Amino acid sequence: MSEKAASSRPGEFSLIERYFAPLATSAGAVHLQDDAAVFAPDTGCDLVVTKDMLMAGVHFFENDPPFEVAQKALGVNLSDLAAKGAEPKGYLLGLGLSKEIGEEWVAEFCRGLKLVQDQFQIDLLGGDTISCPQGPLLSVTAFGQVPKGQVVRRNEAVAGALLYVTGTIGDAALGLQLRLNEELADKLELSVEQRDFLLNRYLLPQPRVGAAQALRDYAVAAMDVSDGLVADLGHMCRTSHVQAAVRLENVPLSDAASTMIAKDAAFRETAITGGDDYEILAAVMPENAAAFEVALQKAGLRCAQIGVLSAADASEEMISLSLNGKAYALHGAAGFRHF
Repeated sequence: MSEKAASSRPGEFSLIERYFAPLATSAGAVHLQDDAAVFAPDTGCDLVVTKDMLMAGVHFFENDPPFEVAQKALGVNLSDLAAKGAEPKGYLLGLGLSKEIGEEWVAEFCRGLKLVQDQFQIDLLGGDTISCPQGPLLSVTAFGQVPKGQVVRRNEAVAGALLYVTGTIGDAALGLQLRLNEELADKLELSVEQRDFLLNRYLLPQPRVGAAQALRDYAVAAMDVSDGLVADLGHMCRTSHVQAAVRLENVPLSDAASTMIAKDAAFRETAITGGDDYEILAAVMPENAAAFEVALQKAGLRCAQIGVLSAADASEEMISLSLNGKAYALHGAAGFRHF
């Protein structure tokens, strides 16, 4: 973006009034005309709060369209709420803008926020905008609610529970590979539809908000898959003091991901260790498994049972992976690390 375009960007208060205030329509937000919002969960509900930060060059590409960047920033937070069995209610936004980012970028970014707000019936409650040497830097704090005492934790998984995942695994990580190597899609003979599907899964997470009720009713533990299936399952096992056996042939894959793996088996490891899936990983007791599957189906979501949990045994690996009855060993890192 040209320096001229950047210098013509309105000041902070003009930006807020023109683009962000229209997103803050709830009574507690008062169109951002005060220094703080007022928010309370519905009677009989607990408040659930989550926060994620995204930075250009780390969590998304600097040339990604702001319309999609906004959807990702909100979507990853709503995914955290969904995994807790929570209904999203609103969010705060922290936005760091460099001098090179002009008004057009902000307008498209807010258009993306509005799309997600309308989809999930939530509002902007407030936030802050700052000058940032290397923007955009995004920080979203999302608020949700659950009936009192019904939040679903990731540290309450128990031996004997079955492991489920929603949707398909690995699409975002494989989409990232296509972004990093523009010749890869042609080399693997992916169709245009397969390529675009994987690219969109990387850029546009689909928070499984529709799974919240089923999780509250039937899951003993749950979390969203953001750092990669293996890494996040490790978090669940470690905090719950259990171990897991996963059958990789049962891990659901999209047609596009299956095609990549068929061309190069190494992409299977990418799929199960790469981040940004934003699917739900849930532990469900066997007696509740059928009802859980039906509830997700009624919510329009697919799921697959991929393994089982057992009591922790210090003499064995916390997670054992198998593929068609044979042990499967990882050759690289088990997932995304922030530091």
